[in-house]
Amino acid sequence: MAERAGASGLTMPGVIARAGGVVLSAGRALLPGLFAGLFAGLFAGAWPGHAFASAVTLSAPPQRIVSLLPSLTETVCALGACARLVGVDTYSNWPQAVRALPHVGGLDDAQVESILSLRPDLVLAAASTRAIARLESLGLKVLALEPRTLEDFRRVVGQLDQVLGTARAPALLQQVEGELVAAARALPEAQRGVRVYFEVSSAPYAASESSFIGQLMARVGALNVVPGTLGPFPKLNPEFIVRADPHVIMVTDRASGDLSRRPGWASLRALREGRVCQFTPAQADVLVRPGPRMAEGARLMADCIQGRMTNPKVPVS
Repeated sequence: MAERAGASGLTMPGVIARAGGVVLSAGRALLPGLFAGLFAGLFAGAWPGHAFASAVTLSAPPQRIVSLLPSLTETVCALGACARLVGVDTYSNWPQAVRALPHVGGLDDAQVESILSLRPDLVLAAASTRAIARLESLGLKVLALEPRTLEDFRRVVGQLDQVLGTARAPALLQQVEGELVAAARALPEAQRGVRVYFEVSSAPYAASESSFIGQLMARVGALNVVPGTLGPFPKLNPEFIVRADPHVIMVTDRASGDLSRRPGWASLRALREGRVCQFTPAQADVLVRPGPRMAEGARLMADCIQGRMTNPKVPVS
């Protein structure tokens, strides 16, 4: 499983990094997260924790990097610096090349001794990673970046590009934006405004309008039934969805089980009429990571809506 996101909407001052004398602001960072697994790094903010801020000084672009968040791993690779990665978190699995690297834990279980043995000159981590203080006390340089919105993603791309010295951020951002525009065009005009419920965990936790998933949903022309005022990833009472009565339900958690067994859900039109998309684990990785594959996630949403609204009984590929 991949990357968990935040639930409260609370943000904290980001981390500052200095690379070659250039001061970089990491933008907004989330409070600590709670869960490992599919959404490791996604649910941060609803539980007790502390804000994190530090400074990192780099005399030259790093050549040995450990990444402790899948979205950061993917961004490093998209910027052309995949070969500099010497270790990644448990759930980093894209691109294919990172699967062969040492996997050294993540948010709550970073393997400090293993990371130290890799001799990194930079560790990339979510602001909510518990081991940051320990890693720094051992002399390692840690840059905390935790994107939670499309704007955060753009900022993180620019900051990593500057730290890595890759000079690829403009091209990457232009590519992602172009793919987002194409994904939005994929949804027919008649299906715009479809009301969607997007569930990221069977608790159930949902992606609201204010999450990056909600922003992607808006880009393709769908309406999110979960308001942003509840926070990016709120835990909901099942009855909330019954009252919202979405046209389409999207689920990323294979452990969600029989949705019709939830209180009141058997009456939902989306369930009765087969308008449910249950994404594969690989698709879920794309959807829940605020990284360079977000446009692919938007396309998955558009394809789900088009398939379910046009021919609801036929599975969406």
